[in-house]
Amino acid sequence: MRITKYTHACVRLEHEGRVVVIDPGVWSEPAALAGADAVLVTHEHADHIDVLRLAGLGVPVYAPADANIAGLETVGVTAGADLTVADFRVRTVGGRHAFVYGGRPDCANLGYILDEGIYHPGDSLHVPDRPVETLLVPAQGSWVKTAEVIDFVKAINPQRSFAIHDAQVNERGLSSVNGWLAEETDGYRYLSPGESL
Repeated sequence: MRITKYTHACVRLEHEGRVVVIDPGVWSEPAALAGADAVLVTHEHADHIDVLRLAGLGVPVYAPADANIAGLETVGVTAGADLTVADFRVRTVGGRHAFVYGGRPDCANLGYILDEGIYHPGDSLHVPDRPVETLLVPAQGSWVKTAEVIDFVKAINPQRSFAIHDAQVNERGLSSVNGWLAEETDGYRYLSPGESL
């Protein structure tokens, strides 16, 4: 399977001619959606969903059933669902966005496990009840500390992990986050936007 990271939380997965894009937000490149068969959205925040771009795309967009996404028709899903999306097997996990401050924001947030091996948690540190080979780990956000990110990776213990949710960090900060993750966890590697593996 080919994984391509785009700016911030957007990731494109390609396998045998199928393409699913997760969290194409307003900061991600339009090229992430070229030829997409479906889109998975973890939650309603603009850094994870570009409503205008998706409204004209013409492919199914899956999002939490409780998400407040005006101007876009979505397929509502809930935690614990097993779906087939563009021939990818998808399991939904989690349920709520991590708190930032004072209990806010409190919105629906689903993590997606694709083909029993790749996990995109959105804006949460939900540890699923099944093994994960590849973790897309939120590296930075107003809702998380680096120590929590390291503990999250260690709790899941994936074979490999790659940073997402990193567009608000300058080069010095990103170097620090990457250094800590590489030092403290096994199998971590940073992918620059547009880089694939």
